[in-house]
Amino acid sequence: MNLLVEAFLFFLPAGIANMAPIFATRIPLLKQWSTPIDFGRQYRARRILGDNKTWRGLLFGTLVGGLSCIFIQSVIASSQLGLWNLFLTGCLLGAGALLGDAFESFIKRQRGIDPGKSWFPFDQTDYIIGGLLLAYPVTRVSIAIIVVVLLLYFGLHLLVSYIGYLLRFKQSPI
Repeated sequence: MNLLVEAFLFFLPAGIANMAPIFATRIPLLKQWSTPIDFGRQYRARRILGDNKTWRGLLFGTLVGGLSCIFIQSVIASSQLGLWNLFLTGCLLGAGALLGDAFESFIKRQRGIDPGKSWFPFDQTDYIIGGLLLAYPVTRVSIAIIVVVLLLYFGLHLLVSYIGYLLRFKQSPI
């Protein structure tokens, strides 16, 4: 399989999981599960993560990552791995992406950067690094795949952000 396509399909569950929390807020059954991961606590007189990082988003995104990995690798990529291994890999990619984003939010809060404000290039790479790190123990992908994932998903993040800006979903292009 082409390296670019392989890298894209391998990391796609993390990308989907990274977007899933936005959709979870629109599911009526999940609306009341909006408890922040940091439970409203502070560190050095600043919120640890903020209200936008919720348990609902983390759990829903992790589940979506697992399910999307099963679909992508079983149907599109014709993977020979078992369902449990695919689900675990997807969950780790998804949770890693979301935890990478949460870690970056912690750093932003401690540096006094407001929620929603861009922090280039960390906003574009946090989920990629988090997803790759958490999934690495069970995937052991090649360094070539890791490099292509970093470059590809960094570029895709910029492109999607710019499209969101043009469609007026976002206030800034990055």
